[in-house]
Amino acid sequence: MKEMNEIVRKMALEKYISLEEIPQIDLYMDQVIQLFENKYAEAKRNEDEKVLTKTMINNYAKGKLFFPVKNKKYSKEHIILISLIYQLKGGLSINDIKTTLDGLNKREDDSDFELEGFYNSYLKIFNQNITDFQSHAELKQEEARDQIAHSCHESEEELQQILLITSIVQMSNLYRRLAERLVDELSSKQEK
Repeated sequence: MKEMNEIVRKMALEKYISLEEIPQIDLYMDQVIQLFENKYAEAKRNEDEKVLTKTMINNYAKGKLFFPVKNKKYSKEHIILISLIYQLKGGLSINDIKTTLDGLNKREDDSDFELEGFYNSYLKIFNQNITDFQSHAELKQEEARDQIAHSCHESEEELQQILLITSIVQMSNLYRRLAERLVDELSSKQEK
């Protein structure tokens, strides 16, 4: 099995759309798709995978995951919200994403709220999460090696990899379930 730092490096986790990369002018849907495709091309699992499509954006709009567009153009704020949707869709349902982003969408007309400031805070945590993830992934690989070495009397690489996969998936499920509980809590606050 390859060393974890090599595997993680190939995942292109540090890819995100920074505020500086979002044009100051509003974009048409095709331009938004191109922005996302260009940014996240390296992070795709395979060549056939699509980062963002017209259908996805239309479904997000119909599902009211972001506030309505004007004149078929997407503002910087829309692109920020679509970027958040892109990150959230791997772990949450569309309904949970809608609930999560509802507070941001409602603040769109609030002149005291800066979505860009919120997004900057998100990006700082995003970068710290990558650092934490890299360390944790290496630790999990070492734990799998140790467990197989202690339980099987041999250091079989395939068993290490299977154990590592099951451990990582279990951690992923725990984090997803925690996120879902937080969404439920947010939803009950929004209903009050």
